[in-house]
Amino acid sequence: MRRSAVILSICLLALAVGPAGVVMPSSPRDAFRSATQALRQGKTEQAILELEYAAQRGVPGALWKLGRMYADGDGVRVNKARAYEYFRRLTTIYADESSGTPNARYVANAFVTLGQYYLDGIPGMLKPDPWRAREVFHYAASHFADPEAQYYLGGLYRSGRGAQKDPVQAALWLLFSAEKGEHRAQAVLGEMLFKGDEVPQQAALALCWLTIAKDGRFPDEGRITDMYSRALAQANEQDRVQAEDCEKAFYSGHDFDPDRTPRR
Repeated sequence: MRRSAVILSICLLALAVGPAGVVMPSSPRDAFRSATQALRQGKTEQAILELEYAAQRGVPGALWKLGRMYADGDGVRVNKARAYEYFRRLTTIYADESSGTPNARYVANAFVTLGQYYLDGIPGMLKPDPWRAREVFHYAASHFADPEAQYYLGGLYRSGRGAQKDPVQAALWLLFSAEKGEHRAQAVLGEMLFKGDEVPQQAALALCWLTIAKDGRFPDEGRITDMYSRALAQANEQDRVQAEDCEKAFYSGHDFDPDRTPRR
């Protein structure tokens, strides 16, 4: 009996100790919290072990964090194939997560990243599939109302890649994204409205969105600033007043005008 008790104790200890001798926390969620702390302290190896422990048991934050680490090269070498598998598992398990829950942001971001992978492909693993990308972006854009997904979805409808080209649908999804503060969507929507890019020109709204967008940080910030300057120069006094009202409404969280929606 004494020998059996010793063997049992050894087995239980082995279950709680990771491959590198790291003692695992008592629960998967504790492991995720411990891993988060370890990352802050620069203990990447310990964090990965604890994240893997939690991810294997379905903790959404752990699945997402590992996916992001391998997607971005954050403390590990970039490995899109591994990132894809973590994100795919997360979206498979938690696809029906209610919008607004603590886990929803993890799941929505995982869908967006999968959409990017479907759009561009992963060498040696995944061929580009714009139609599948559009489906994934659409789910995240509608179910989770994710602004980044709405931005990408608007771009697909604008270009006709992965979807039938539809500038009105593009402008609508860009509008939803822009209203949530996605600067890229604000810039593209402002550009469409300024140029009359297959939607009617709306000088006041164009100037409004370009004004808000130019405060964002872009790789092509100079182009946005230039377009803003051109829109400002061409706007009349009424356009400028309406654009200012629109900007104030945006920052105060109120609707500007029911007619702000781009029309065919």
